[in-house]
Amino acid sequence: MKLLGVILAGGLATRMGGGDKGLLNIGGQSLLSRVIDRLSPQVAGLALNANGDAARFADLGLPVVADSIEGFAGPLAGVLAGLDWASEQGAEAIVTAAADTPFFPIDLAARLMEASEGQTHPLVLATTPRTGDELKSGGRSKVNRHPTFGLWPVALRDDLRAALNDGLRKVVLWTDAHGGREALFEADPFDPFFNVNTPEDLARAERLLYPESLKTRDLKG
Repeated sequence: MKLLGVILAGGLATRMGGGDKGLLNIGGQSLLSRVIDRLSPQVAGLALNANGDAARFADLGLPVVADSIEGFAGPLAGVLAGLDWASEQGAEAIVTAAADTPFFPIDLAARLMEASEGQTHPLVLATTPRTGDELKSGGRSKVNRHPTFGLWPVALRDDLRAALNDGLRKVVLWTDAHGGREALFEADPFDPFFNVNTPEDLARAERLLYPESLKTRDLKG
């Protein structure tokens, strides 16, 4: 299977005051650059999903694909843009990663592919275990699903387009309706899908770069 990667950078970043979160720096390197470094070895090619002037990402050397659904339609619109691009490249599926999540697993694609074995259309979301207070407040679910980290089939792109045009925005409603599976990743010593939403998160990400300096309070965020 030809597998391509798509980095989702189309969010509004309202809690960071707007702008591109992926261009924020930790340890002298942008979040987006760190995501590229982690995802590119796992896939046959890579694109960036972002809206607005693509020139601001010119130094990355990646194709930039914009949402085709008008208005801010959330991550599923970015997935669709990625699937349309992948179809043009002759690929069968894409793996997505968020531009503000610099520590996701280096075996993300392999684990998602493994979980998809036997599926007609590979459709898998990454998950991590709920623990502590999270488990108490999470209802009956024992895992956190990470909807921006998934394996998506090009064959279902027109179905996804129709769902978005009908107003669907919640990722798991679409994946569940199509028999989507889950791939469970460890969350020790911290959740690898931790993402930067606030200035406090950015400071925490800086600390997480240096495991030897981690304290319990850092892991709990």
